[in-house]
Amino acid sequence: MTKRRDNRQRLLHNGESQRKDGRYAFKYIDTFGKPQFIYSWRLVPTDKTPVGKRNDLSLREKEKILQRDIDDGIDTIGKKMTVCQLYSKHTRQRGNVKDNTEIGRNRLMKLLEEDKLGHCAIEKVNISDAIDFVIRMKEKGIAYKTISNDKRSLKATFYTAIRNNCIRTNPFDFQISEVLKDDTKPKVPLTQEQEDSLLLFIQSDNVYYKYYDDVILLLETGLRISEFCGLTEKDIDFENRLINVDHQLLRNKKRGYYIEEPKTEKGKRKIPMSEKAYIVFKRVIERSKKYDKSITIDGYSGFIFIKNNGYPKVCCDYDSVFRGIKKKYNKKSNSIALPNVMTPHTLRHTFCTNWANAGMNPHTLQYIMGHANILITLSYYTHPTYMSAQAEMERIRKQQQIYYSCTTFESENIKSNNNLCEYLPQLKMS
Repeated sequence: MTKRRDNRQRLLHNGESQRKDGRYAFKYIDTFGKPQFIYSWRLVPTDKTPVGKRNDLSLREKEKILQRDIDDGIDTIGKKMTVCQLYSKHTRQRGNVKDNTEIGRNRLMKLLEEDKLGHCAIEKVNISDAIDFVIRMKEKGIAYKTISNDKRSLKATFYTAIRNNCIRTNPFDFQISEVLKDDTKPKVPLTQEQEDSLLLFIQSDNVYYKYYDDVILLLETGLRISEFCGLTEKDIDFENRLINVDHQLLRNKKRGYYIEEPKTEKGKRKIPMSEKAYIVFKRVIERSKKYDKSITIDGYSGFIFIKNNGYPKVCCDYDSVFRGIKKKYNKKSNSIALPNVMTPHTLRHTFCTNWANAGMNPHTLQYIMGHANILITLSYYTHPTYMSAQAEMERIRKQQQIYYSCTTFESENIKSNNNLCEYLPQLKMS
């Protein structure tokens, strides 16, 4: 049998051929038993690319890469899918997510479709491409936290490709802090002076006075605003003085009002009710009786925090209120300024920080806050200050002083008792 040769009379290997236009091809069978082809205008690396043709790896170089993929069990077809196709596959296999997660996924998919990265084959994406994508997101004006979340999603997406033997390495496996500076405005809790000044302002304001009780309860319970909005009369146990948290109330354009379980499984909890919260809840529930409470949302009715139209308040209602409060407060009160970021979540931070600084057990505080991870309680919500550090050191010093005083007292007693024991026989003899 005569062996095949190219137009330069060079021997071709098994599976290799040359077309009439001079282009080389290599035929192989993929993991699914289907014939596939790879092409190149050059047979070996030393060949010159024909004029007007795109420079590319030679056929023999591509064959080596292909053989390596086959030896390593890499899916030679799967690695050709685009980043958009991979992300779509990844999210499709992880369904049953909350609405906010679905919204975030759709936003990221749209971003990928508009960016050149989304149309790249996943085998071609390297760490430099991933870093460039992150930088382009920043240049678009996307917030650091959003970029960080998207980068984490894409990292998980590429791990799906690795598990499916489509690629070997993850291009998004890098520290975002090494690429971008975190310019997120920190959520700072209220100091005691700010808290007192804010409550005094709200109580005396002719517009925002009606939100005074709401602010008090947010400060006294540490609830997420969606959990707070979802509270019904059945959730308030005055007899045992506790608040039952097992759902949250949300609203969006797609679904309107709807009920969901708390953010995490740890979000289901019972919060002890302080004396102040007890009094205010009594007042709020009594006041809410004038509203029509027949509105039912996903089986829940009797909501406590009601608007004039009978529907319960939701997060965006309170966000708007807090923006108005901050704006008016800063105009009237210049002596004690509020934090730059002032939202209902600021009060949750304040609640957690106050109890942490008071010395509450971290695991107890984690339970009350409904955090899935205690690191969030310790690192994200507790905000030590010079004053709290000074108070804590002073508390420990006092404990040490008491301990040493007791130790000295006991030592003196033992010494006195020993002397007495030595003296007693002498008294007996005399």
